[in-house]
Amino acid sequence: MKKGKFISSLGIVSTVALALVACGKSGNGGNEGAKTDRKFPIESPNKTAKQGGTIKIALESDTPFTGVFNEELQNDQPSADVSSPGQESLFDTDDEYKINDKGPATLRLNRKAKTVTITIKKGVKWSDGKQVTAKDVEFAYEIIANKATKSQRYSSQFNIINGMEEYHEGKVKTISGIEMPDGEEGRVVVLHCSELKPGMYYSGNGYFCENAAPYHYLKDVPFSKLESSDQLRKKPLYFGPYEAQKIVRGQAVTWVPNKYYWRGKPKLDKIEYQVIATNSASQSIKSHKFDIARVVNSQWKEVKDTKDVNFVAQIPLAYFYMAFKVGKWDDAKSKNVMNPKAKMGDKSLRQAMAYALNTDSVYKHYTDGLSFQVPTLIPAQYGDYFDKSNKGYTFNLKKANQILDKAGYKKKGKWRTTPDGKPLTINLLAKAKTPIDEPIIQNYILQWKKVGLNVKLVGGRLAEFNSFYDKVQHDDPKVDVFLGGWTLSSEPSQEQLYSEGTMQNYSRFITPENTKLLKEMDSQKAFDHKYRVQKFHEWQKYMNDEAYVVPTYNVYQIDAVNSKLTGYSYKPSKMNNGHPLWYQVAFTK
Repeated sequence: MKKGKFISSLGIVSTVALALVACGKSGNGGNEGAKTDRKFPIESPNKTAKQGGTIKIALESDTPFTGVFNEELQNDQPSADVSSPGQESLFDTDDEYKINDKGPATLRLNRKAKTVTITIKKGVKWSDGKQVTAKDVEFAYEIIANKATKSQRYSSQFNIINGMEEYHEGKVKTISGIEMPDGEEGRVVVLHCSELKPGMYYSGNGYFCENAAPYHYLKDVPFSKLESSDQLRKKPLYFGPYEAQKIVRGQAVTWVPNKYYWRGKPKLDKIEYQVIATNSASQSIKSHKFDIARVVNSQWKEVKDTKDVNFVAQIPLAYFYMAFKVGKWDDAKSKNVMNPKAKMGDKSLRQAMAYALNTDSVYKHYTDGLSFQVPTLIPAQYGDYFDKSNKGYTFNLKKANQILDKAGYKKKGKWRTTPDGKPLTINLLAKAKTPIDEPIIQNYILQWKKVGLNVKLVGGRLAEFNSFYDKVQHDDPKVDVFLGGWTLSSEPSQEQLYSEGTMQNYSRFITPENTKLLKEMDSQKAFDHKYRVQKFHEWQKYMNDEAYVVPTYNVYQIDAVNSKLTGYSYKPSKMNNGHPLWYQVAFTK
């Protein structure tokens, strides 16, 4: 699963979502954890499938997808979506996200020897007919860890593998902890680790990679030019059920069956992805222009009675959030560094801004109840890791005012000043995605105005997706606060999102207590489930109190699926790489 990939939007509601696990499988939570009474099926009806046919899929976006067809370098969810017919991960899971032996590779852990053994099945082949090899697995690690690629997926979590840190720092040319006992052309990879972690049995744990990259196809491309290469932009290789036949950069992708696919011949003749404007989504569903289209939740009433459509939905394992920039990423040292003089460094200011948000009411209003507030950074779908006693930041203007008064943010006219009497302007970065984004963000600015905080949009307007993404990742000094979102890993470890050594800790906060709790969550003691649950609860309490990153809401993600289709599912055991397994999708007889 993937932790941390900037997603265009969940449920096409607003802002950007960030998500990208180093290597793994995107999670989803079925229909659990919702605070509404709606019920949707999580898969299309199971009917007899037939061979053949073309399906058309709408990708609702008002900006082009970036089109990096390589999971180690992918940063945006639209690119992951259009890649999904080919982009398969090494492992399948059960419905609890535990890795099983049904996927392209098998996994064996040896705690005593501190090894992770990955064995690729014979017959798992790239779309050019070449067997996926041990070297292809190793190459995925090299792409992530080599600084020349500028991959956002590298995290200090990978340093558990012997030699990864030295390779990342450019001190050595190979990763000593990756062993290929049958050679590069063999199918076995053994990872030698300093220790094993409790989450390693589950997809998305972040400590090892769940992908492979075609070394024979990419080896002659310099790492620094890999992301822009034709091999990743125009003619990608995958070992999934379909291969890319035609790519119109940023706009459309056509997929045809991979004749070497290891599970057998896929049922469909063709899958066509097409970008459409978000304001066209509801009309496209009603006119049956596409076989699969994401519902814009604010337009649910317009489409809910459409005939010959099955509405398949999930509550994604995800959340949107508000984050405060308090530092920067030090590329030379590969770590986040806090700025002790950061404007948003005062906890009281952060807490007050959080209490001033009327998130629950405003999103329910604009999305017909298909959105709901989430209280902590650990969603309810994580079961007992979620601290249900923690209520988070519920709307409370009185409390926001009290906190600011006590902290010395005095009113001078209609605006508050800093405690030392200087004017205070807070620069907010938010993204334009749908027509409801503008009124919701203006509502937030109005709420902050009610408590005397002068909040202004960076550049005076909502940001375009790619611009937003660039400013957040590269720590634009004009940004004080931003509104983003994560899709999360199915394994709840937080190291890859919020540690000192991950680029994806985009607020750049680092504290000794946070580091301590993150380490304890994944320690050897954490093989004891009760201990691990306790540490997750402590971390949620700590993070809510510090308010560097404040969770806001989650949404129903609803797809309108042609009633003549079967096999479209959001059950974890019927997915791969965070998407329905396209091998199973077919027209009915």
